Amino acid sequence: MTTGISAEQSARKRALDVLAAAPAKALAERWEAFGDKPGHQRIRGPETGLVMVRGRAGGGGAPFNLGEATVSRASVRIVTGEVGHGYCLGRDLDKAEAIAVIDALRQCDAAKVDAEIIVPLEELISTGDDKRAEETAATRVDFFTMVRGDN
Repeated sequence: MTTGISAEQSARKRALDVLAAAPAKALAERWEAFGDKPGHQRIRGPETGLVMVRGRAGGGGAPFNLGEATVSRASVRIVTGEVGHGYCLGRDLDKAEAIAVIDALRQCDAAKVDAEIIVPLEELISTGDDKRAEETAATRVDFFTMVRGDN
């Protein structure tokens, strides 16, 4: 008995991860440039709430409550009947609703949504991560110990 997720579910998760991690301005620009925006009906939200963030000491120890994080969410149904859900950190209700509409639309035409929205945002996020890594590496300090005597 396999407990893994299907390739379709994995691709949807990847797309939702990219949409949630994307800067709001970049997501809004990609969404505005997208041609065929479907009409949609709000099912839930958009609304803002809190979620408990859990942590583990040392990455593998006993879980503990680290604190709360503000999250925005929305659920929509587009005119063709697909339901989409959007979640993002912070209080950006427009971003959460846009993510939900894109999620629903992606269920109809994944290739177009991936090509025009997901892949460009994924590249933007990757470029930002690389730049941050370079900036961090530039401030790295290497410590070394000099041995004195025969001790």
